Amino acid sequence: MADDVPTSHPRAGEPVFDLHLGGKLATVATAEVGTREQLSLAYTPGVAEVCTAIAEDPSLTRHYTWVPNTVAIVTDGTAVLGLGDIGPSAAMPVMEGKAVLFKQFGGVDGVPICLDTTDTEEIIETVARMAPSFGGINLEDISAPRCFEIEDRLKERLDIPVFHDDQHGTAVVTLAALTNALRLTGRTPESTRVVISGAGAAGVAIAKILLAAGVKDMVVTDRKGVVCSERTDLTPVKRELAAITADVNGRSGTLADAFAGADVYIGVSGGTIPEEIVATMADDAIIFAMANPTPEVHPDVAHRHARIVATGRSDFPNQINNVLAFPGIFRGAFDANATAITENMKVAAATALAELVGDDLREDMVIPTPFDPRVGPAVAAAVAAAARRDGVARA
Repeated sequence: MADDVPTSHPRAGEPVFDLHLGGKLATVATAEVGTREQLSLAYTPGVAEVCTAIAEDPSLTRHYTWVPNTVAIVTDGTAVLGLGDIGPSAAMPVMEGKAVLFKQFGGVDGVPICLDTTDTEEIIETVARMAPSFGGINLEDISAPRCFEIEDRLKERLDIPVFHDDQHGTAVVTLAALTNALRLTGRTPESTRVVISGAGAAGVAIAKILLAAGVKDMVVTDRKGVVCSERTDLTPVKRELAAITADVNGRSGTLADAFAGADVYIGVSGGTIPEEIVATMADDAIIFAMANPTPEVHPDVAHRHARIVATGRSDFPNQINNVLAFPGIFRGAFDANATAITENMKVAAATALAELVGDDLREDMVIPTPFDPRVGPAVAAAVAAAARRDGVARA
């Protein structure tokens, strides 16, 4: 522990606060500077030779700096976990935690950056200006609908991977788990009715990746019911979502209307779904109630009406956790020196995750655990291969 970190603190004795004492990160030097010669190589005058070489050939940054293995973890603190808009300072423990997971499960160095602005233009400009210091940008806990525009415009502007994990990490792991759940219940994507509650960042991304995987019959709901074009209160994002989901099959109405006869429920909204509504789902139903810390349908309730149940929590089986995806996705993107993370790279990650379950597939094992040592390497290899197929790899 550093000398300036106190050994006592206001919440001493509480395990979670004791673990966070002094933060969860530190920088570690990879070059020794214990002698005059080492100092002259690591810093002046030797470092000037490396700087000059990079100035003449910027691609050398990949070999002689930490940039290509480092991701910026950027938030404005407006949508942190299930806590909501708690601001940049309060978001830092989550961003630190994300950096720990990047390193632990992907060998990727993460730098937490909490911005004291919620202005879309300021966020985009700030991230773009600091981008030369990083090999990729992981956007985190930025509220919808701003998160969609921020990601889209940064992807257009930068030639490094930009990835909003709340959208795409969640979607990748959901697709992996659902792939195995459908296999276990004898369903195909094309014949499956899906209800998603929550039309925010995660809900939109899940809907799009499931449509790409072949699901035809899907509705997304929000607090006012099914997101469909009959409604006059839709944002532009929700209008687009309605056109590719409920409108395709002419569905509308309330949450209860959507649930009746549905095969799959995916919750990324919070709140509680009454049991009498859950009970109207089809036989052998699949329930992914992923709100944290309180699932939309408690597993005890869900098991009374569904064959397969998953949550976002670590104290129940089938944890749908983004840590299964984002470290390997960035590891694979960095290994391929990719300029972007494509839709095919995300689907490849989901396929790799699903395939890892293999012969262990059962009702309480439709997704690997985060501690399965095969997860990171398998996802990384699949993502790097997809990057090469898509033509976005530079290595």
